[in-house]
Amino acid sequence: MIEKEQINTLSERDTDRIIEMAWEDRTPFDAIEAQFCLAEPEVIVLMRRSLKPASWRRWRARVQGRSTKHALKASALMHRFKSDRQRSISRNRISKR
Repeated sequence: MIEKEQINTLSERDTDRIIEMAWEDRTPFDAIEAQFCLAEPEVIVLMRRSLKPASWRRWRARVQGRSTKHALKASALMHRFKSDRQRSISRNRISKR
């Protein structure tokens, strides 16, 4: 079930980051869920609320059925472009050395 309170309590910065991650081709919904605790249906609701109608339709057409947005459907070769400086789900920060 979609928790509307959870979507409404997101900061503007978190909302912007979720929208950015949702537009990225190689960021799976699983990564958004791990970082922000929003499942795919909740991300869809957030995108529908935040985007203009034309942008929403363009995003849905782009994402629907795309294997890279779903980790289980993505091929193993997809991960070869991952930076060695990026940790898995690291809140998108490079660790200090």
